[in-house]
Amino acid sequence: MSSKINYTLHLADNALILGQRNSAWCGHGPVLEQDIAITNISLDLIGQARSLYQYAAELTGGGTTEDSLAYLRTEREFSNCLLVEQPNGDWAQTLLRQFLFSSYQFYLYQYLQCYSDTRIAAIAEKSLKEVSYHLRWSSEWVIRLGDGTEESHRRIASALDELWRYTGELFLPAGYEKDLAIDVAALEYDWSKKIKNVFAEANLTVPGNVFMQTGGKSGMHSEYLGHLLTELQYMQRTFPGCEW
Repeated sequence: MSSKINYTLHLADNALILGQRNSAWCGHGPVLEQDIAITNISLDLIGQARSLYQYAAELTGGGTTEDSLAYLRTEREFSNCLLVEQPNGDWAQTLLRQFLFSSYQFYLYQYLQCYSDTRIAAIAEKSLKEVSYHLRWSSEWVIRLGDGTEESHRRIASALDELWRYTGELFLPAGYEKDLAIDVAALEYDWSKKIKNVFAEANLTVPGNVFMQTGGKSGMHSEYLGHLLTELQYMQRTFPGCEW
């Protein structure tokens, strides 16, 4: 499989898995407005995944479809970052996960708007409008929780201790990114600056000396992805080829 296909799948997997995670909040959000907000963000991410899977299917050929790429690959064939597959936890953990990834996705899609592959560039340009909202919404929540009550601060700080170890992988290029000269390491400066600015308002401190977990980009995942895919892929694997 070519590096372009692998990279397109990587982008799609990130969006699909985070969209699937967020969708679990539908009907369970803390208030109706935020329940709708997180559900809409899920739909945005799944829409991005569809566009990317459709392109990957065209590149792959041989009868491959967006559905087969989403529903019929095993966890070792998924190349999403470890961050997006982590459990929802409480509201604070979900919000912080979204903020950390949306900050990365924002700068990545800005970068990809000028990428030589016009299809990926177009998807990035369209998706950037959605991601800008995801970033604004999640950053406001991080500040609200961090600079709120003693309990809300404790919860967002606990989420930070849990999730920070998965952020280093975002800027460590996989083989397919190196092959395509996708310089993800160059995004870390702007990402870090954004994180520190928001954390300053939220009275949060960037953790230091944390061992970074890696492997998701190359198919080595945490135990959580298998459980997520079992639920996501159940209908298609139980009733192959079923349609609504």
